[in-house]
Amino acid sequence: MGIPTRGGARKGRGPAFDVRRTAFGFALIAVLICGVGLMVRTALESAGRHPVVAGAAVAGLVAGIVALLRVRRGRRAAGRAAEAVVETAYDVVDAALEELPASEAVAVPEPLPPVDYAAMDPYDFEEAVAGLCRRDGCADAEVVGGAGDLGADVVATTPDGRRLVVQCKRYTCGNKVGSQDLQRFGGTCYAVHDAEAAVIVSTGDFTEPALEYAAQCGIVCVGPEELEAWSEGATPPPWYAGAPVETVEG
Repeated sequence: MGIPTRGGARKGRGPAFDVRRTAFGFALIAVLICGVGLMVRTALESAGRHPVVAGAAVAGLVAGIVALLRVRRGRRAAGRAAEAVVETAYDVVDAALEELPASEAVAVPEPLPPVDYAAMDPYDFEEAVAGLCRRDGCADAEVVGGAGDLGADVVATTPDGRRLVVQCKRYTCGNKVGSQDLQRFGGTCYAVHDAEAAVIVSTGDFTEPALEYAAQCGIVCVGPEELEAWSEGATPPPWYAGAPVETVEG
């Protein structure tokens, strides 16, 4: 008599346990969890600086979870889970935005009415330049010009902590600041006055050799047009135009 054989699997019974497929599923979940963590971290770090990047990270997070849920539980469950994830993600980003420090306001200098600096006497011109320095954040700006000033008419401390030394030249339009004037100022502003920002302000123009020497020494030249723009608040203060020069001993 023949030995009866077991028939096929019963109807309705799921597929047999597959170790390889199960291991692959756990690995996929682990990779997805790591990706979710990275996306959330990126969203939190970028929310304040780059909202678009944060939004892209959230969108990627939602897409990954939706894709997994479609495979595991079907479209309906994926839709419900996606909505919950979107709400949670936006709540997290909003909370991060609330905790970010407020940006510091940048002080914009108030423009002065048109001033005829060339009509001033030398002392009034120095006082006017010191006033511009104080307006733009150099609270301790003072006039020190006079006999034996060795080229320093105004000294101050810039808002970023540098020692500012300014020489004022109240010249007529036809009288230009020459290279010898720059050489005298360049020989004292750093070695004698310890300048970290050196500026020469003139109501007259500068000669080309003077401008070349100033560029070599890191001295900022402010002529009539630059002075007018500075006074009207159209340009940054001149001490931001040049980098401080480091003197080398020996």
